[in-house]
Amino acid sequence: MTTNRTINQLCLRLRILLKEAVKRNLTQGILFSGGLDTSILAVAASKLVKLKAFTIALQGAPAPDIKYAILMANNLKLEHIIHFFDRSELSDAIRRVIELRGSFDPMEVRNSVTIHIGLKRAREEGVKTIMTGDGCDELFAGYSFLFDLEREPLKLALRKLWSGMSFSSVPLAKALGVEVKLPYFDPDLMSFAKKLDSRYKIREVGGRRRGKWILRKAFVGILPEEVLWRAKMPIEEGSGTSTLPDLFDKEISNVEFEEKRSKYLEKDRVTIRDKEQLVYYEVYRSAIGVPHPTYLKGKLCPQCNSNLTEKFTYCRTCGAYPI
Repeated sequence: MTTNRTINQLCLRLRILLKEAVKRNLTQGILFSGGLDTSILAVAASKLVKLKAFTIALQGAPAPDIKYAILMANNLKLEHIIHFFDRSELSDAIRRVIELRGSFDPMEVRNSVTIHIGLKRAREEGVKTIMTGDGCDELFAGYSFLFDLEREPLKLALRKLWSGMSFSSVPLAKALGVEVKLPYFDPDLMSFAKKLDSRYKIREVGGRRRGKWILRKAFVGILPEEVLWRAKMPIEEGSGTSTLPDLFDKEISNVEFEEKRSKYLEKDRVTIRDKEQLVYYEVYRSAIGVPHPTYLKGKLCPQCNSNLTEKFTYCRTCGAYPI
């Protein structure tokens, strides 16, 4: 049985570990969504350094991150830089992300363009090292697809996530000459998170299943309630790039899409799923070439013929899922 004393001890231990993790990964700036993960890091970092917070959003699109980021930045008295990127900047970022990530997976591109633009904006402000909240959802079960799993299946799902953790912020930052720091990857904090019983990660609160429960509990009274219990929001949704499928759907006619879809299926043996992916594939094809296996043995993606790692059920190149 879980006691209040046990929970209080875990919360205290977690706050100490997070404080030390931020100290060891202290930076001049933070990519700041105003979500739980980055707000926790900002609380710790703002006590140690004059922190620049960067919040990025697509111009003219609904971007919920702005509201929460402003709330937290005001609360912590951060230097807060909000950058709205336009279509021209978006196009440049799409090409660069596809070149660097070697992917035309729509979800990968939508999320990574915001990160790339944020890192670029930080560099323009003279920031050479920057924190991100990468890893928190994997370590503390923040994804909604985990919420209804029983104890043992949840353990297996988390271990699978841990074995394949990879974040676009790292290579994107390196290409820009910026160093990215991931405090949630601090060895002591990771060890704590991996050993922590899953009942402290997912719980029902107010009639809803919540991930990262122990993190939320640890910062009661420290973070504003709106941020503390804010639901997990993917980067694409928080920054407004989730509107890109509709944007490309309006720009490309159905006739053009079907013609190009048939052409690439016949010539390249690549299946294009929608208009957004068509845009990304044409950039990929121009910058990298037609996808093909680098070795013939092993598992191949049925939609783009790229090699697959045996343990993955999706294709990192085109985003095909499930495989």
